[in-house]
Amino acid sequence: MDIVIKGRHTTVPERFRSHVAEKLSKLDKIAHKVIRVDVEVTAEANPRQADQSERVELTLHSKGPVIRAEAAAADRYAALDLATDRLVARLRKAADRRRVHRGSRTPISVAAATAGLDGAAIPAQPTPAPAAKAATAVEEPPDAYAVPDSGPMVVREKTHRAEPMTLDQALYEMELVGHDFYLYVDAESKMPSVVYRRRGYDYGVIRLDV
Repeated sequence: MDIVIKGRHTTVPERFRSHVAEKLSKLDKIAHKVIRVDVEVTAEANPRQADQSERVELTLHSKGPVIRAEAAAADRYAALDLATDRLVARLRKAADRRRVHRGSRTPISVAAATAGLDGAAIPAQPTPAPAAKAATAVEEPPDAYAVPDSGPMVVREKTHRAEPMTLDQALYEMELVGHDFYLYVDAESKMPSVVYRRRGYDYGVIRLDV
């Protein structure tokens, strides 16, 4: 399992990187064919957010769906502990789902349960390429959040490959990354779609007719 560490507006000392490697080494025992774990550490300079000044995001890449968890705390060690606990909980949830679907008591799919919803879906998470073996610290320039002369400020941009999937799979992967929405390409309609969380246990879907 490769561990790739990236710092956003902060340095990542060797001591913390060693702690991360030791902490995450146990994931091999419960994760399904892990390829890589991306660790992103972000420092918040706003003094009003001192109790959440350090944020750690963990993204686990395997032969299955991407699983993500993040947490913020007053220091990065506490944030890492919280994020790891959430990641482990989602890994166990994914393992339970595999066991249920391989058994005789397969539940009704979420797609069937939400068949009456109006709307659409989001691009799927990519199948990652294997990363370098050693943990790597990557620093971003301090002006990454610089305010442009005019227009809105884009603070982050990501591009993912989109693999067609069913609504049920999109909802499942949305839960694994801990988001309130998920972009994907619908396997049946071939439309770019986004599924999103509504109140309670309701979901909505939006599809783009291009």
